Amino acid sequence: MAIDPWFFIAVGCSLTGYALYLTGLRRQLVQPNRASWLIWSAATAVEAVTYAAVNPGALQGWVFAFSALACVAVTIGIWRRSVWSAPSQGEVLCTAACLAALTLWIVSRNAFWAHMLVVAAVPISFWPTWQSVAQDRNRERSPAWGLWAVGDLATLLVATRGGNQQVGEYAYILVELLCHATVWFMVGLATINPLRSLGFKNGRLYVLDAYSPAASLFSVGETHLGKAVHAAQGFAEGDEIIRFTGRRFRADRVPSLMRGSSDRFVQVTPQHYMGPSGRIDDLINHSCAPNAGLRFAGGSVTLVAIRTITPGEEIAWDYSTTLAESNWHMICQCRAPECRRVIGNFATLSPERQEWFRARNLVAPYLRRRDEVAGPRDRAA
Repeated sequence: MAIDPWFFIAVGCSLTGYALYLTGLRRQLVQPNRASWLIWSAATAVEAVTYAAVNPGALQGWVFAFSALACVAVTIGIWRRSVWSAPSQGEVLCTAACLAALTLWIVSRNAFWAHMLVVAAVPISFWPTWQSVAQDRNRERSPAWGLWAVGDLATLLVATRGGNQQVGEYAYILVELLCHATVWFMVGLATINPLRSLGFKNGRLYVLDAYSPAASLFSVGETHLGKAVHAAQGFAEGDEIIRFTGRRFRADRVPSLMRGSSDRFVQVTPQHYMGPSGRIDDLINHSCAPNAGLRFAGGSVTLVAIRTITPGEEIAWDYSTTLAESNWHMICQCRAPECRRVIGNFATLSPERQEWFRARNLVAPYLRRRDEVAGPRDRAA
């Protein structure tokens, strides 16, 4: 019996997508959501097994098996390049659903309902990635999403041409197709253009060069404080420098004692902090005479230049401009002539300095009025 050619298209698109995504990851062209990928690697493994049990002998089951192995490889690559942070409630819910599916299958040997439970968990696992792309589509700007969507469509054609029409055979494929296609539409349909992904110039084959930044904006060096971020090219006053991308935590989930690299939390609301992202924004230091500041707009937190920054100059901002809490302080060693020696919350700044930051929209929204300078704990006292 001849193998359906759509099978080869499905496998080819799926594996090529994983290969391109892994390449983009290694070259830091994508910023994947770690929790989503951890869930996907577990779910695809469970799905591949339960799908084979529900649809024994189905050719498309091999597509899911290959995809599960590739998904695990990408997940390992992501987690080797990132730092741990606690999962959100949605991520915990999806992880629990996947574990429940596996437990249900082991205990009851009911593969069909285990399979359907994983199907229901798939959209939940995509939610963190949808949120990330909605904030900045460049985080997932990869041709992989288009290839996965095309691979899902080919897999669906393999299933329909097989003649065994069952809900358990189509549900997972349709859900995967819709989820992959949604991300593809969000990052841009043109990303699947092979001319942007592959090419030949200067005597060599290039992969994903069109997605690389034209030039590096930053360099990481060493100072008396340790690692520091320097401008690799100049910034004019008002230029956006970088967007802070860490996961948000409730204030009661932030560690009370933080030292060194773990002290990477930025207060973004009276009740929430942004945790470390594992990327270059974690390394930007404090200065009492900063050349940059944080600007809050539409749910995003962006570092902007507050004066001209020349190439080679260290980029720094004033940590006090986001802090409402009164129980945090830091011994400052920025060595600026106007160094305050001890860094505390926004209320520790002089009234003149507070107004200077407010006039330039460089403070967190809850600090923009004088009566909001005191943190929630101070007001409750």
